[in-house]
Amino acid sequence: MNDILDLDRYPLDREGSAEWRRLVERSIEALRADGMFNLEGFLRPGVAEQAVREIKPVMDTRSHVHKRMHNIYFKPSIPELAPDHPALRKVETISHTVCADQIPGSTVISIYEYQPLVRFLAATMGKEELHVMQDPLARTNVMAYRAGEALNWHFDRSEFTTTLLLQQSLRGGDLEYRTDLRSDDDPNYEGVARLLEGRDPDARILRMKPGTLNVFRGKNTAHRVTTVEGERERMIAVFSYYEKPGVTFSAEERVGFYGRAA
Repeated sequence: MNDILDLDRYPLDREGSAEWRRLVERSIEALRADGMFNLEGFLRPGVAEQAVREIKPVMDTRSHVHKRMHNIYFKPSIPELAPDHPALRKVETISHTVCADQIPGSTVISIYEYQPLVRFLAATMGKEELHVMQDPLARTNVMAYRAGEALNWHFDRSEFTTTLLLQQSLRGGDLEYRTDLRSDDDPNYEGVARLLEGRDPDARILRMKPGTLNVFRGKNTAHRVTTVEGERERMIAVFSYYEKPGVTFSAEERVGFYGRAA
């Protein structure tokens, strides 16, 4: 794995060492302060491009196109809000998805399954342990966004999201986020409305470089990928880990996300 990941800079293979502990501590502090941490240069030079070459033929011919209008909650309604409340403003998401079963043996899959990475992530998230997902489609996805396409405002279902940027668009395709916009006790609907109207001064934009691993506390942090511009698509791998082993999606969930059950 040393020829794929920069383990000199990020010593995942030296678990428990002073260098490993410092990296974990820095990551935890960034999560606390910013709702995320980034390991820029996580991939060795040329590895992101290699991963894109492996995936692009599948992306161009067999990816699932996901296009939908939705609100920030991905729910048809919120009982305590009127249908025309500005927090329920509709936005559009368009993306192209390649599933794990379409890229067996790929660089992306080998990184996802690398156990020192899984244990490092568990330590940064304060989890006793994490496990790779067993779902053959959902365990790892690669998402692409082309000119005019975006992942629009939303909250994540899971507490943490782990991504690896493989290719950046020429323009746009940036991560815009608002840390801790809501809490488990306060939905902050008025704050959500201000964000959707472009009136939140605490919203931030991050332009990541290819090869960056990003861990994001997205359950209560609203975020989106801004509209891609130019001929080069934005391509990012999404890694799904769970605290219990053997997690899979239902057939209905697979059809909803990927257009197929198997």
